[in-house]
Amino acid sequence: MTATRLRITAACGIVFLTFPCTSCSRAPSFDILGSFFPAWLLCLAASVVVTLAVRWLLLRLHIAIAYPVLTYPSLTALFTLAAWLMFFR
Repeated sequence: MTATRLRITAACGIVFLTFPCTSCSRAPSFDILGSFFPAWLLCLAASVVVTLAVRWLLLRLHIAIAYPVLTYPSLTALFTLAAWLMFFR
């Protein structure tokens, strides 16, 4: 075997050895009025409310945002991922 082929084989072996270490559990979900909602969807809904509160606070303090089209969706994503990590990981 050539050195390149040996490296590729070793890399594939390492990747395939990590597959049993991955999680096979179900995604967390909540039963709301008989319908199951994924947990990330609830985190997203809560983060939209938090982002609106931050927007209200920034307007109240007269702080101008340079690019609100980029800032507020980024804040929503940040709050969503932070809530997901805090409550479900």
